[in-house]
Amino acid sequence: MPQVRYMTDRRAVNTSKEETLLQTSLRESIPHAHACGGQARCSTCRVFVVRGIEYCSPPNDKEQSMSERLHFGSQIRLACQTRISGDVEIRRLVLDEEDEELTDQLGAKVASAPVGEEKLLAILFADIRGFTSFAERLPPYDVVHVLNRYFHQVGQAITRCGGEINNYIGDGLMALFGLDGESDVAMNAIRAGLDMLDAVERLRPYLENVYTQSFQIGIGVHLGEVVIGSIGHDQTRRMTAIGDAVNFASRIESANKQAGTRFLISEETFNEVKDRVQIGKTVELPLAGKTGCYTLYEVVGLKGR
Repeated sequence: MPQVRYMTDRRAVNTSKEETLLQTSLRESIPHAHACGGQARCSTCRVFVVRGIEYCSPPNDKEQSMSERLHFGSQIRLACQTRISGDVEIRRLVLDEEDEELTDQLGAKVASAPVGEEKLLAILFADIRGFTSFAERLPPYDVVHVLNRYFHQVGQAITRCGGEINNYIGDGLMALFGLDGESDVAMNAIRAGLDMLDAVERLRPYLENVYTQSFQIGIGVHLGEVVIGSIGHDQTRRMTAIGDAVNFASRIESANKQAGTRFLISEETFNEVKDRVQIGKTVELPLAGKTGCYTLYEVVGLKGR
């Protein structure tokens, strides 16, 4: 009798050639997303076949259509349509409600700030530490899935605090605070950064359970003048912030590696929030591409919290 081994759940169960992988999961009370009821009209039941792909039934027309639409690799199968004739090991790719929500995301709201004007913004950069070594152990699909889950969670933190993610750079991001003329933008960025660190801590058990490893992030914030401009060619044009303040914020984020910190802010930012923020280290460092040394402050929390 064929056997299904669930990698994440560390369980192995028997099945039959007549039963789909989804039916096997449900029979054994193994949580397995199937938003459309197992009709191949969604992809939430998809699994990554770690071993035994040769024992999986060929994709039928329904599964083939979904696979082509979403560009699945050969080892990603719809559990609701796949039957097996020998032992396989699988990993479910949609494990909870947040994963299921991610599969339905069709796009993000585009920032709509006035274009061609100078504005005082708080610029936040964040980057995943050691993501290259984390990712090189995973199949490409899982790398994208982890990034989407990470960006989803930290994106919620940024939005809650009045910011907008303006750009993604690999596993990094740039967020802007103050595009719509909000006040106290430096403090909004600080709150977002702390919430982002909390979000990564909440993500840790999921990553360790599924992938037996996790990661940290570094965050840098600077308050400065930028020019809001529309950059790109034809349909690819998008609004972004341009200026030395943007480059400075990026350098501050990178300085976390040298300082051994997770969250650094510039002196300009510190002067706006110093009465409300708990500071750890104060460091003076040279920054790549900049002349001289700069005083940076480690944010470790909020006063009174």
